[in-house]
Amino acid sequence: MSSGSVVSSARANTELLNAQWDRAISSLIIRSSLGLSFGVVFSVLLFKRRAWPAWVGLGFGAGRAWEEADGTFMQLHPRSLFSHYGKELS
Repeated sequence: MSSGSVVSSARANTELLNAQWDRAISSLIIRSSLGLSFGVVFSVLLFKRRAWPAWVGLGFGAGRAWEEADGTFMQLHPRSLFSHYGKELS
């Protein structure tokens, strides 16, 4: 392999990783704000304006975004150091 193709391959991988990070962060912001919004609505309508439904909604949205990003990154790098269960992948 020539050094030019190695550099272009590394640049393509970096661009792909940057695009995935952009998608993960935007998904985190969108899903967290939607979860917070649903939590506020339920708080006002059902729970006498308590704060915990808003926090639970925020947590559910952030957790869903985390799982989506984790799946996306695992598709790109399936041979990470550790799997979800703490064992090394062979």
